[in-house]
Amino acid sequence: MALTLGAIVLNVPQNGAAAEFWRAALGFTGQAGNPDFLLPPAGARPTRLHLDETDRTHLDLWVDGSTQEAEVERLISLGAERVEWTYPPDADFVVLKAPDGTVFCVIETATP
Repeated sequence: MALTLGAIVLNVPQNGAAAEFWRAALGFTGQAGNPDFLLPPAGARPTRLHLDETDRTHLDLWVDGSTQEAEVERLISLGAERVEWTYPPDADFVVLKAPDGTVFCVIETATP
């Protein structure tokens, strides 16, 4: 028997509003009969599990096919907000907060 990561569960204050933001942000669709269970688009990259002793639970969203700043601005237009953060000099991420309060990072995956 092989065990796989089946889902990431986010605690949100209201499912419907959160589902609307995350569907638009990630291009996911709601599962038939359960619109709050979001399914990735066909051919999406697999999700990896990143363990960290110093960081809190959050999503890392990888930029793919656009620039990081353009993606950050798109997410802000959907209702996300920038979070004040102390960034290291070589930061490849921007910290945002979804309308539901979920903090997440937008990470530039392109190599310079």
